[in-house]
Amino acid sequence: MDPTHLFELVIVMLLAIIALHYVAHRLGLPPSVALLTGGALLAFVPGLPVIALDPGLVLVIFLPPLLMDGAWVIALGHLKRHMIGIASLAVGAVVFTTVVVAVVTHWLLPSLPWAACATLGAIVSPPDAVSARAILQSVKLPRRLLILLEGESLLNDASGLVLFRFAIAAGVTGAFNTVDALGSFFILAIGGALIGSAVGAAWVLLVRRLGDEYLMIAASVMAAWPSYLLGEMFHVSGVIATVTTGLIMGWHQHTVLSASVRMRGTSFWTVMIFLMEASVFMLIGSSLRGVVERVGGFGVVIHEMGGPILIILLALTLARFAWVFGSDVVIMACRSLGLRRYAPLGARSGAVLSWAGVRGVVTLALALSVPDGFPGRDFTLVTAFAVILGTVLLQGTSLGVLIRWAGLSEPISERARFSMSQAEAAMAQVQAKIIENRAYDSEGNLIHPRLLERYQRRATMIVDYVGQEEQYAPRLHAHFDLVLEAIAAGRAELIRLHRSGEIDEETLQELERDLDLEELSAISAKS
Repeated sequence: MDPTHLFELVIVMLLAIIALHYVAHRLGLPPSVALLTGGALLAFVPGLPVIALDPGLVLVIFLPPLLMDGAWVIALGHLKRHMIGIASLAVGAVVFTTVVVAVVTHWLLPSLPWAACATLGAIVSPPDAVSARAILQSVKLPRRLLILLEGESLLNDASGLVLFRFAIAAGVTGAFNTVDALGSFFILAIGGALIGSAVGAAWVLLVRRLGDEYLMIAASVMAAWPSYLLGEMFHVSGVIATVTTGLIMGWHQHTVLSASVRMRGTSFWTVMIFLMEASVFMLIGSSLRGVVERVGGFGVVIHEMGGPILIILLALTLARFAWVFGSDVVIMACRSLGLRRYAPLGARSGAVLSWAGVRGVVTLALALSVPDGFPGRDFTLVTAFAVILGTVLLQGTSLGVLIRWAGLSEPISERARFSMSQAEAAMAQVQAKIIENRAYDSEGNLIHPRLLERYQRRATMIVDYVGQEEQYAPRLHAHFDLVLEAIAAGRAELIRLHRSGEIDEETLQELERDLDLEELSAISAKS
């Protein structure tokens, strides 16, 4: 394809992303569903070229920053607290699902070698980080479920990739050794964690010395790819390396980055991740045409592969339910024996967790990377695509309904000791204390009266607000509505002064930045 035409196609895709997101918002649909559907429809527009994805390039471009984004914001304390549950899903559920899919596939297609069946199982078993994030952003879940899903999506790709590599090797060589596979998995995981720790530590040292805000933002954005590429270069888990780097960066960013860097960097990072997530779903949908044409058209897919694919999709879904509810049974049995450290999820939480196993870009990339001539490659590719479509379209559209039906609430054990208003009161009291100590000079003269009055009044108001949030809410909203109205009036006057030539561009930008910060503060306080 001509490079100019390729660039034009990228621009069309980005414009389509904006349009499809808007349509999804208006219709109340998850954006991932609209993007996947739109990409599939776009693939069959006459005159457009067939999208042929390079699986290795797709993983290298999209997976590291999306993993980094999830690791950057995840609550590390909750992650450690629920690590057993996360490991159960990220490793145990992936292995169990791989075995179930392999057995069902071999039962449906006895002529397909076990290695090929296991390869298909490894491809479709890990839920996808991108798909999970796209759906979780639009729903409200209790902290425990959210951490389990986020943690699983960050780590299960490593399990799926290891299983995939060994299944492919078994299919090519005809040999498989369980002990070697387990040993390799631990080496990959530990090696990935070490490389990720090294990259994360290097980032902390680097940003402390750069001294330039834009260089700090650039270094933070770029850190995802070196950690992933170094992991792959040293033949360990690039996924775990990237996640480890993201966890370290997320932990230290509060102390090594200034407020200005965080604001600017977060804005840039958010837009970049938005475009990358959306592009992933568009590319998955756009690749449908190539997949269908490869196997001979929709007729072949529906009549020859439709039945087995539906059964495999059902087995895949039921396997996750069996693992989640089976784990709950084990936890209840342990509690009956006196081991009460872990609490069962319960039927409703278990149903939500089981239904949230959406597949995405990793599944497609692994399917596309199956070597030519590998037994059952076409069936594997079509099944992988069908699993992505089925889970995104079915589970993606119904997960919100299921969550509302479940009526889940945050258990007391998972709630933070301090509420938002209590934390604000604690900060305000400390700030007021500092001002009180510094408001007087060495001779006892008050030199900062207005500052002292401001912080004391603020601390008193916030302390009074604690525990009476509902009572104060109407007055609080009215207060900040008026503040926002005043900001809007000030902004209009500032623009008028600039357009009439009474102030220059530099003054406009400086004062507009102050208004932006004030507006963000008011919106945050109001919400």
